[in-house]
Amino acid sequence: MLAAIFLGGQVIVHLLRWRIHRRNTLEQMATVGPDSLFIALLTAVFVGAVFTIQVAREFITFGAGNIVGGVLAVALTRELSPVLTAVVLAGRVGSAFAAEIGTMRVTEQIDALLMLKTDPIDYLVIPRVIACCLMLPILTLLSLVTGMLGGLVIATNIYNLSDTVFLDSARNFLGTWDIVSAMIKACCFGILVAIIGCSWGLTTTGGAKGVGQSTTTAVVTALLIIFITNFFLSWIMFQGTGSALLQGF
Repeated sequence: MLAAIFLGGQVIVHLLRWRIHRRNTLEQMATVGPDSLFIALLTAVFVGAVFTIQVAREFITFGAGNIVGGVLAVALTRELSPVLTAVVLAGRVGSAFAAEIGTMRVTEQIDALLMLKTDPIDYLVIPRVIACCLMLPILTLLSLVTGMLGGLVIATNIYNLSDTVFLDSARNFLGTWDIVSAMIKACCFGILVAIIGCSWGLTTTGGAKGVGQSTTTAVVTALLIIFITNFFLSWIMFQGTGSALLQGF
C-alpha cells in the first residue's frame, strides 16, 4: 500500500511536468472505455431493475409509487453507478494492469525500458491513470442512464407505473450536485484503480506465481479502497439534511 501511495506522488510530479505518452494514452482509453462498456451497462441494467423491484413493491403499498423513479435516480447517481462501475473496472481493468505490468517486471522488460532511458512511469503508468480518470466518469453516466432504463422497464411492465410519472419523479429528485458528485467519485475511483493496479504490477516478484498473486491482491486492494474512499467522499459531499424528497413532492 505504501508503494501505491509513493507511486501516486510520482504520478502527480510527472503530470505537473506534462510528460504524457499520447499513443499509449489513446490505446489505454480504448481498453478502459469501449472494451468495458458492455459489462458495465449490463451490470447497470440489472442493478436498476432489481432496485426497482425492491423499492416499488414497498412504496406502492404505502401509496408512494409516484416517487419510485426519483428514489432510483438518487440511489444510482449518488452511489450505485459510480461504485459499481468502479468495481467492474477494478475487476476487469485493474487486474489487467497488474498482470500486464507484472509480467513485464518478471521478464525484465521494465529493466529494458530503463536501459533505453524510458521512464516506466511516463510510458506505462501515466497513460493508464489518465485513461481511467477520463473514461470512468463517462462509463458512470452511461451506466446511470442504462440503470434508469432498466428500472423504467420494470416499473411500467410489472408494477404498471406511468413512465411519465417515473421520469418526472427522477427529474424532480435529482439536482446538479448529484451529477457532479457522481463524476467526482468516478474520477477518484478511476485514479485509485489505475494506481493500485500499476503499483502491484511494478512491485511483482517471483515469476508467474508472483504475477498471479499481484493480480489478485491488486483487485482486492482496489475494491477495499474504493469502498473506504466512497464512505469519506459521501460523508464530505452530503453533509446535513437532504432536500431531495421535498423537491420531489
